[in-house]
Amino acid sequence: MTRERNEQFDALLKEADWSRAQAASAFVRVAGENSLTGYTNITRQHVQHWVAGHEPSGQSPIIMCEALSRRLKRVVTPTEAGFTVPGSPAQGALDWHVDPLAALNDLGSTDLDPDRRSLLRHSVYSAAALAVPTDSWWTEMANEPAATQQKGAQRVGRGDVDNVREMTLAFSRMDQRRGGGHGRTALVQYLRSDVARYLAGTFPSSHVRRDMFSAAAEASYLSGWMAFDNAEHDIAEPYFALGLKLAARAGDAPLSGHILRAMAHQALDLGLFNKALQLSTASITGQRYQSATPRERALLGVVHARCLAASGHHKQATTALLGAEDDLRGAHEGVEEPARTFFFAEASLAHETACTLRSLNDHKGAITQFRRSVRTRGPAFARTHAVTLGYLGATQISAGTVEEACATWSHALDAMEEGIYSGRARQRVVEMRSLLSPYRRRGIPAAVELETRATDYLRTVD
Repeated sequence: MTRERNEQFDALLKEADWSRAQAASAFVRVAGENSLTGYTNITRQHVQHWVAGHEPSGQSPIIMCEALSRRLKRVVTPTEAGFTVPGSPAQGALDWHVDPLAALNDLGSTDLDPDRRSLLRHSVYSAAALAVPTDSWWTEMANEPAATQQKGAQRVGRGDVDNVREMTLAFSRMDQRRGGGHGRTALVQYLRSDVARYLAGTFPSSHVRRDMFSAAAEASYLSGWMAFDNAEHDIAEPYFALGLKLAARAGDAPLSGHILRAMAHQALDLGLFNKALQLSTASITGQRYQSATPRERALLGVVHARCLAASGHHKQATTALLGAEDDLRGAHEGVEEPARTFFFAEASLAHETACTLRSLNDHKGAITQFRRSVRTRGPAFARTHAVTLGYLGATQISAGTVEEACATWSHALDAMEEGIYSGRARQRVVEMRSLLSPYRRRGIPAAVELETRATDYLRTVD
């Protein structure tokens, strides 16, 4: 059978100024970043076959489009590249036009099924899938009429909304203490059963309906955040997108900004600086920032500052930092803040400020702010405390203070060994081992001791 040449894909390769071999190399790099080992053997011959009209298998279309998106600095979809979009449990959440209840049902049931969960694990974090929806989409979602209720649907009241909010806050507090690798499955089970049933119920008023969608959005966002913290980026992405859909359906602009901020944070950690800046800019646009409370505005603003700094916009980053500090000063007991911001106070602002200053090459200022964060953070935030100590040690060693760095990392390991299950914490240990390697080879005792402890720690959590 004669195959039609894929002229669309060929045109994109020309636009990217890539040879077949360069395209294959970029593909393998994206697959490797997402731990998709089954896709790391792609060669120039595979790319040539795709140009010739052979359909890429599995997640290959998404991986290739992600590589092209990074190269061209714009979103490239599988359809634009002439590929068939692969089926994926995450696809419904990432497609802005799929109903959120249907997406929740598919995503949650797959996540909870051990045999099907590998379908999520074999997905790929895709910046191409994260184009911020248009203004008209937000309006359409907020004005979407309630679905026709099925006979026998559960009647949902204000108390049910409160139950969802209280349960979500309990999981959020657990995440702060123990890390995202502890308890997320239980949260997904709650989302898939109780919360999904509430969303399909009957409501006494439109206000209660919107509040329930807002509460469900927070629970979905938290599941995404916990997956992100545990370095399960491919799973986090669709939960963030689902939370954003539910928040838009609720007409909850500040919550939408809160979720976009989390998505920006994830993109930032993955080194996708342009995408992070796009998402953080969306988080502070219009009512998402203007109708937020002071504490939440400070959180949105300081993450935006980090994205600006990482993208090379140094002057704007400094201005954004000052704005975040002003916003947090406006938070006081007389202002009712959403429960989701309970973790963000002086210590968190100092942590994010330090990360921003580090990107601005102000290591002295970053060390001061990391220390301030360590000094002011309470015991209820053990996970973030360990991550902050890891960053502080890395910044200290960059400044040449090896002994201080070793002492800091020793405290970080003390915290992590107290039952923290966090991919971000594990990554700080991996980074520590790498940075200490030259000092370990020189036989510096503190470096050798830390290597032994780090090896033991990673063996217990991997």
